[in-house]
This record gives sequence, C-alpha cells and structure tokens, in this order.
Amino acid sequence: MDVMDRVARRHKLRVLLHEKPFAGINGSGKHNNWSMATDTGVNLLAPGKTPKTNLMFLTFFVNTIKAVHDYSDVLRASIASAGNDFRLGANEAPPAIISVFIGEYLSKVLADVKERVGDKFDEQDEAILKLDLHRSIPELLLDNTDRNRTSPFAFTGNKFEFRAVGSSANCANAMIALNTIVAETLKKFKKDVDALIEKGDKKEIAIMHVIREYVVSSEKVLFEGDGYSDEWHHEAERRGLPNVRTTPLALDAMVTEKAKHLFEVNGVYTHIELEARHEIEIEKYVKRVQIEARIMGELATSHILPPAIKYQNILIQNIKGLKDLGLPASAYSNQQQIVEKISEHIGKVSELVGKMIEARKIANNVTDTRTKAIEYNSQVKEPFFDDIRYHVDKLELLIDDKEWVLSKYRELLFLR
Repeated sequence: MDVMDRVARRHKLRVLLHEKPFAGINGSGKHNNWSMATDTGVNLLAPGKTPKTNLMFLTFFVNTIKAVHDYSDVLRASIASAGNDFRLGANEAPPAIISVFIGEYLSKVLADVKERVGDKFDEQDEAILKLDLHRSIPELLLDNTDRNRTSPFAFTGNKFEFRAVGSSANCANAMIALNTIVAETLKKFKKDVDALIEKGDKKEIAIMHVIREYVVSSEKVLFEGDGYSDEWHHEAERRGLPNVRTTPLALDAMVTEKAKHLFEVNGVYTHIELEARHEIEIEKYVKRVQIEARIMGELATSHILPPAIKYQNILIQNIKGLKDLGLPASAYSNQQQIVEKISEHIGKVSELVGKMIEARKIANNVTDTRTKAIEYNSQVKEPFFDDIRYHVDKLELLIDDKEWVLSKYRELLFLR
C-alpha cells in the first residue's frame, strides 16, 4: 500500500483505497492467506504422507474451524470499518456473516469422523479410520477448494483464506485476531485431550474424540453454498450465526468480557489496550461518516444544484420561446416533462440535504463516542446517503454534459 501511494504520487496520481468507491460494481478487499508451520517448516495445514501426519493435519484444521465458530464476532470486529460496511455483502464481496468453506472432500472427511467416532470407538476402529482418512484426505488436493469466491473464510488446499478484510485495512488487525483465537482454541483442545487421557484413553483415541466433539459443536459455521444469496441470510439466522452489518455494533465484540479474557490470557492486549483500540476505531468511524456527510452536503449545494437549476432555466427559456412562436404544446411537451423531473429531483436533494445537516448537528452533540457512532449510522448515513445519491444520479442523467461541472459517473468509470 505504501509503494502504491508513492508510485502514484510520482506520476501525479492518487491511489483510491476505498473498499466500495463505485456503486453497482465490484469493490476492493484483501485476501489474507493464513496457515501454521512448525519451526522446521512443516505446514500444519497441509495433508501428510502418513496416517499420523494426516491426523495432525485434521487436528489443526478442525481447531481452526472451531476457533472461527467460537470467535466469529472477534473476527468480524477485526475487519470493521466505514468503507468495508459498503463492501460486505455487495457484488463480489462476502457478507458480514462469518462462515467457513472447506470443499466437498473435507466435508466428507468431517462427516466420517462425526459418524464413526462414538462411545465404543476403540484402537481397531481408530486404526481403520486413520487409514480411511489417509486415503481420502489427499483427494482434497484434486478438489477445487478455491471455487467458492462468496465465502469470507475458505480452505484453499493447504491454507485458509480470510477474504472479508477491507482494501484500506492494515491486514495485521485481522491476522492478530485469527492467530489469537486459534491459539486459545488449541490450548483448550490440549486440555480436553489430556482430560480424556487421564481417564485412560489412548492419546490418538482421545484426539479423535475431541476432534469429533469440535466438529459437532462448530458445524453450523460450515457453508458450501452461495454466500451472496438471500437464502443464506435466512439460513444463517436459523442457525444462529451473527450478521452484524454495521461497524459501530461490530466493534462491540472488541470489549466484551470474552474478548478481554481472550487477548489478555494470551498476552496480546490488556483490557486498557482493547478499550483504547475500540475507542480509536469508533472515532475513526465517526470521523469518516462525518466527513462524507459534510462533503455530500457541500457537493450537492455547490456543485449539483447550481448546474441543475441553470439547465432548468435554459429549458424554461426554450419552452417560453416556443410558446411565443405560437407552436402547439406538443412542440415543447418533452422539454416540459424534463423540467418537471428536474424540479422534482432538485426539491428532493435540497430537502434531504437540509434534513441530513440537521441530523448531523444532533449527532455532533452526543458526547459518548459509541452512541455518536450509532447515531451517525442510524440517523445520518442510513436515512440520507442512498436517497440523496439516488436523486443526484437522476439529475446527472438529465442535465447537459456541458453544464454538469463534475465528472459524470460513466466518465469516471469508462471515458476519462
């Protein structure tokens, strides 16, 4: 990102890192590729060549899924920003629902573990299952696990890919969260396995029992379908998966008791550091939406309405001239319809901008930062941004290019 910015400035350009600068077309995000390796370079998320190494792969694979399931709110908070709110769930971007895609073969592997590891699971069963897994796990290399581009968190052969990170974000935030939740889950996994060993289970059998338990408890986060579809939103709600669409509410997960415990016991953040980061992110959100609202109002008042009114007057003079010539109404009916449409949109833009300014003044008087962020989202951004944009877009289509002082949308995208 730094290199892009420097190179752009060298060419008298500026890099736009906004996640969703253009409505109706793809936004921009980061795909953070993540895996784990030993200090000797062994990838713990790569299928092995022996039943033992495949059991190791399965252990770290399932623990990652369990971590995402248990701490999806923390992952969502790690990618929250005003720009990413526009992108998540729009066009190519995954929704704000955190789910995991693992592909056909690994889904079958987990189903086999769930079905075959039971109370009477013994050493013979364990040996047979390990051989069966060893035969089936390498097949995942033939599976196009990268095909589902709608998933926010997908397994792609020998790593996971976190695709919901915004293009303007520092990817460290998401990686810190992911590293921490997996570390915490692995610590719990070891305790659960040790507890079974103390009761007399063989180590490998204890591992399989805990893996099965984790598969069952986290399977609702697995989703292989279209993350863009409305059906998935309904299905996710039925499963009880959170769908936090806005940054102010998503950031709440940073300061829960669960998050404070998670980051403190792992030596990542103290309570005070988490509170500070939460406050900073909330303030960044307020400033971003505040600036956008002010610029929107200023652009509408100074750059949108004046050319619209000017072109409206040109049409009025044209209609008046045609009337003075004694021409029938049919000669200027089209112009009159355009004038009426322009008048309608001018009136709506002026009205909405005025109301937005008043809502912004009210939000500015809120002293609590979190409450102010929610106010800016619910009372300024959501009620006005899209509606103002809609009427401005209509005016852009109606006004003569020569009178329109800004670049038109099609010119930004295609002509200039």
